Parts: sequence; C-alpha cells; structure tokens
Amino acid sequence: MHIIIPMAGRGTRLRPHTITQAKPLIPVGGTSIAERLVREIAKVMKQPIDKISFVIKKDFGKETESKLIKIADDIGAIGQINYQVQALGTADAIYSAKDLLDGPVVVAYADTLFKGSFELKPEADSVIWVKKVADPSQFGVVKMKGDIIEGFVEKSIEFVSDLAIIGIYYFKEGAQLKKEIEYLYEQDIKVGGEYQLTTALENMKQNGAVFMPGTVSDWMDFGNPRIAVETNAKILQYDQKEGKKMIADDIQLIDSEIIEPCYIAKGVKLINSSVGPFVSLGENCVVENSNIENALIQNNNIFKNADIQNAMIGSHVKYDGNFEFLNIGDYSTLE
Repeated sequence: MHIIIPMAGRGTRLRPHTITQAKPLIPVGGTSIAERLVREIAKVMKQPIDKISFVIKKDFGKETESKLIKIADDIGAIGQINYQVQALGTADAIYSAKDLLDGPVVVAYADTLFKGSFELKPEADSVIWVKKVADPSQFGVVKMKGDIIEGFVEKSIEFVSDLAIIGIYYFKEGAQLKKEIEYLYEQDIKVGGEYQLTTALENMKQNGAVFMPGTVSDWMDFGNPRIAVETNAKILQYDQKEGKKMIADDIQLIDSEIIEPCYIAKGVKLINSSVGPFVSLGENCVVENSNIENALIQNNNIFKNADIQNAMIGSHVKYDGNFEFLNIGDYSTLE
C-alpha cells in the first residue's frame, strides 16, 4: 500500500511558526504532525506500507526533505519527495505523486491528526474518513444512503449532513483515481479555478465506485495557534494513556514541579517553577521562577519570571516577565 501526503501549503495561519519550518514538521509532544499522521494510518490500515510520497513545494529545502524521508524510513517504507509546481487544487496535489496511484493508496492531508480504528470492507472501492460535527457548514460533508456514501457537498449553508470529511481517503485501486484526475485535466474541469478532489470522487461514484465512511473517535485540527494548543493537550493525554515515555531522564528539576501530562524534552532545566498540565517543552529550555500551563513550546528557549497560559511559542525565545523594554518581531502576537 502507498500513502500520498499533500503538504505544499505555506501554513500562513500558523505564522510565525511556519516561517522557519514546514507546518507538518512542527513537533507536538516531541513528535512531528507528519510522523504522527503516518504512524496512525499505518496502525489503522494494518497493511504493510511500501511507499510514501510527501508532496511539497520545491523551495521547502533539503533539510525538510531529509526529515520527511526519515519518517518513511522509520516505519520501513520508501519515502519520496514530489513537487507541486503550482497551487492548482487538491486533485493536482495528489497527481503530483501519480506514480503512487497504483494499487491500494491512502491520501492524507498533513494538517490534521486523528484517532480511530475500523475494518476495511471488501465491497468498498474507497473509504472516506468522516467525523460528526456540530457546525457542518464549515466543512465538506458526505451524504449517506444507508451504509453507502451517496454524494459530496462542500461547505453548504443549508444542512445536508453533519458528517465532515476530515481529509483522509483510502482507495482500493489508485489507478481509478488517477484516471478521473486525468479526465479533469483533459476537460479542464475546475472549481474556483482549481482541480478539486471532490470533483474526481463524484465522477468515480457516477462511474459505479462504492464509497463507504470510516469514522474516527477524535479529529484534531492544527489550523491556527489556539487550535494547535488545544490539540497539543489532547495528544499529551493520548500519549499518557498509551504509556509513552514523555519526560526525559536528563532534565534538571530544582525546587520545581511537573504537573502531568507533559512532554519535557532532553536538556531542560526547571528552577523554582511549575510546568503543566498540558505542556510540551522542547529541548534545552530553561524555565526559572515561572509557571507554564497549557502550552506548546519548541527548543532552546529561556523563560524567567513568566506566568504563561494558553501559548504556542517557537524556538530561541528569551522571555523575562520583569521587562522594561519589549521587542517583538514580525508576525508575533500577544493577546
């Protein structure tokens, strides 16, 4: 089985965190979004993963590409990088990895995380992961007829269904999807000036393909900093339940406490401070005379005299709460 992960977007809603790294490589509880996504798919599908394509922009850089290839290597798959030359839509992004559209394939967009478990039914040509939501007008949804997906509707103001498409798809035969995307190109069928996956899916259905839903127990978005902090809290709770090691052995704990669940990376030093619950603290951070709660924090930061709640903080930050002068760079937010 193959996996295609379109991730060529710039992640502008997560700036400044996506200025220096690709959004799917942002660590949550010490593990990048992309790696968590790949591992969860592998666990749910219960099939060997042969190849994984990461569809990116060419200017993401060799360091990013190397990190993505390692994600595939670590689960015993062959990783490859494909480039989406222009932002021409979801179907175009998938077609950038057209050599993997052969045999069973999963397409998963790298801005979402999920928890779920189900058995693939042999009569399904495709499975689309969905989650019941309170406000379906914000999402693409599926229309159901019994156990079968009858249609796809994008962000309808009028109620159609409350089963939102979360952005993860299984195709029993990737060649079928490839054929329908090529048809979109041949006929120049666009929606909003782009080639859309939902159009290709609708054509597949009209040609007899059977679509069935795959439900998930939890769907965690990573669309903006506030939501990212909420997702971090959920992930830490899942990791704790699964018995993952979350606190490094070499941390220095001086007159301080850690209120779990927390992820505390190696090289961290806590002095007269309280950290947690729901804090991910990256490598080599120093926290002194501070209280931090419900925060997603990356590497090499120094916090003194800080009272931080509900925060997403990048790397190489120096923060002293007893400041007389404050210098904040581009795209930073204090709310």
